[in-house]
Amino acid sequence: MMQIFDYGYLSQLISILMPGTADTIFMVSISSLFAISIGLGLGVVLYITQPGGVCEITLLNKILGTIVNIGRSIPFVIIIIAVFPLSRFIVGTSIGRTAAIVPLTIAAIPFVARLVEANLNELGQGIVEAAVSAGATPMQIIFRVLLPESASSLVSSFTLTIISLIGYSAMAGTIGGGGLGDVALRHGYQRFRTDILILTVLILVILVQFIQIVGQIISKRLDKR
Repeated sequence: MMQIFDYGYLSQLISILMPGTADTIFMVSISSLFAISIGLGLGVVLYITQPGGVCEITLLNKILGTIVNIGRSIPFVIIIIAVFPLSRFIVGTSIGRTAAIVPLTIAAIPFVARLVEANLNELGQGIVEAAVSAGATPMQIIFRVLLPESASSLVSSFTLTIISLIGYSAMAGTIGGGGLGDVALRHGYQRFRTDILILTVLILVILVQFIQIVGQIISKRLDKR
């Protein structure tokens, strides 16, 4: 049996795990950027168009809410399969790390939207009413009141989203998405390499802990309470 401190053994592990780790970071980073950007906007729209909201549009709110609920109820594995044609249309392929960004983003957008809506609802109507009384426009209320006041909670929600996407990316890797999930399946499970499986899980745990710690630090600094 190869020893863990054998140079050839370590080189082999690095050559297997490093590309997979880089692919996972790439997939999660890009999909998080898109999902948070779109989900934030969608969550704000859900909040301001709800009954009693700044721009109450009940019909639009119900339509968007239904779409978000449907998106949240679909298992991620089904989303990956369902958007194969869309991935191929957007990036030219349905396999690999770039293609996996599409289902990862689509799966996370409804999740982010509901978290943002919940964060904004936690502020209460008092702060909005005060801004309206001061003559603030809807855009001023959104960008100068709602988002700054909920920044700490939003960062916590975005942190949770990124952590969820790390888990989703591992799942995507098992069906051709690349990343650590692919490494665990092809090099670990299929080749009976328990060491690869353990190290893959360890790297995922480290990534999650790093994101969690950074998110908590930023959230605490933004907390005005």
